[in-house]
Amino acid sequence: MKVASYNIRKAMGIDRRRDPARILHVLNQIGADVVVLQEADLRLGPRPAAIPRFLIAQETDYEVVNLARNDVSLGWHGNAIFVRKGFAVTEIRRFELPGLEPRGAVMARVEGVNVVGAHLGLLRRYRLKQMTEIREQLGELRAEAAIFGDFNEWSDVRGYEPWERDFTLTLPGRSYHASRPFVALDGIAYGSALALDDAGVEEGGAARRASDHLPIWAQLSRRG
Repeated sequence: MKVASYNIRKAMGIDRRRDPARILHVLNQIGADVVVLQEADLRLGPRPAAIPRFLIAQETDYEVVNLARNDVSLGWHGNAIFVRKGFAVTEIRRFELPGLEPRGAVMARVEGVNVVGAHLGLLRRYRLKQMTEIREQLGELRAEAAIFGDFNEWSDVRGYEPWERDFTLTLPGRSYHASRPFVALDGIAYGSALALDDAGVEEGGAARRASDHLPIWAQLSRRG
């Protein structure tokens, strides 16, 4: 199963144009089975979707997982998950996360894999608490879980300690800033029942302009 993760910055490109169709073009270019988005909803009021649902239906083969708690958002705390039509979602969860600002993570069980989407905080002490909370709330689901998102950690040697025992961390490459990538803010942490067959950063075409982050992707399989 191929999974992509993308902080779309509310569909605002580096050219200061809000262009939802351009985001969808990038997702089609990657061709993932599951897509995890951060900043998929606007921040104010009822948090309306940054990408209209009709456009998703019109331009892609994806369905939006029902994570929103209202009729206008795509996700929860800006975290959304799309799945390709025909893929079975058998469970969803929402995880409240501690921090100075409201944060949350989401989970969808897709074809037996617990796909988690998260956008962690800007301060490391809160990121560590948020990682711990995700780990604890996953509980017995950890082994079959794959956490994707904008982890906001600027170091590639420390800052992930709460996940070290239960997950394998992979940072596929430099994903920020999209115009000149110099740091790997976006990553994957996967449990012991899963294997990572391949991973990378999507750098081609519109991905350089559609957001300030480049999307990452991973090909996952089950061990044994």
